[in-house]
Amino acid sequence: MIQDTYSEYSSFTSGDLDWAIESFGDNPKLQPEITEFLQSCDLELDGNLADFVTVRSAKKLVACAGMGENVIKCVAVSPTLRGQNITLRLISDVTNLAADMGRYQLFLYTKPDNVETFSRCGFYPLVEMSGVIALMENSPVGLSRYCQSLAQQRQPGQTIGSVVMNANPFTFGHQYLAQQAADNCDWLHVFVVGENSSLITYEDRYALVCEGLKDLPRTTVHPGSIYMISKATFPSYFLKDRGIVDQCHTALDLIIFREHVAPALGITHRFVGTEPFCPVTRKYNEDMKRWLIHEPSMAPVVTVVELERKAQSGTAISASEVRRCLRADNFDHMAELVPQATIDLLRAKYFDPGARVATGTG
Repeated sequence: MIQDTYSEYSSFTSGDLDWAIESFGDNPKLQPEITEFLQSCDLELDGNLADFVTVRSAKKLVACAGMGENVIKCVAVSPTLRGQNITLRLISDVTNLAADMGRYQLFLYTKPDNVETFSRCGFYPLVEMSGVIALMENSPVGLSRYCQSLAQQRQPGQTIGSVVMNANPFTFGHQYLAQQAADNCDWLHVFVVGENSSLITYEDRYALVCEGLKDLPRTTVHPGSIYMISKATFPSYFLKDRGIVDQCHTALDLIIFREHVAPALGITHRFVGTEPFCPVTRKYNEDMKRWLIHEPSMAPVVTVVELERKAQSGTAISASEVRRCLRADNFDHMAELVPQATIDLLRAKYFDPGARVATGTG
């Protein structure tokens, strides 16, 4: 229960407003109540939320703010209360709630028009997709410190490459992509996506990548970073055009990469595999060229290079096919697709012959 972790208060009254810390698990009526209130504010309830700071007047919900992972979402205040510093108190309280959960580095997505409001609440703008969405953080130095840590691993050379991989799980395809990229670079930086929304945990994926690339010369494998934006926690509650959600996620992720990550390491190229199966990934590859090459920016261009995917029996190797092998107990076919370390890990930790295994993403 929240009141067990949030030490300051579970509820209190200030003036004619009743403030509370509430959870969907403790109050089954809360979710439909918040959904209805957000809709009245032209917003939607976002996923991955269960904990809220709520404000009621005469038992009617008039303001709320939710906490999901390390992202503050679904901040809404009734029009009748705007201008009364309710938002400031909401953000302060949900930040305290996060701290009691052990979450200190927080992010907030909002419309660009609201950046000034949240700046008064202790959040600082990081990047913006002009006119659509802005990303803010509760530290003025978080991103710069991350880039300073990256800069310590900067290597000399004219062509500095990069690969970003989820590796769910690590395959011969991932290994081939890194090998081909390294052959075309003075140095290669490999980033492992840090979110834990895949079948294989981040810790296991990172270990497999390190093992699979340990003999690759002139290569650094970087651990996951919160600045590689997680699609699992990316908000959509104020984006009314559902088709723009993926576009916004892609834009912010790539703007951070081009304007901050790449300059820190001197990255000049980003290598990706061709995508014959997934239209979403194929669209991401095209968007990458837009945001890393063609969009106006003060940062240097990062050239996008598509490399032909490694094939087995005429079919491109994919992590999704490996997961299908896992569900079907087909380790013989899997051995054609992944290194032995991946087989050993999947058999030891993820194979359950009596259960259906969730597929996750590649």
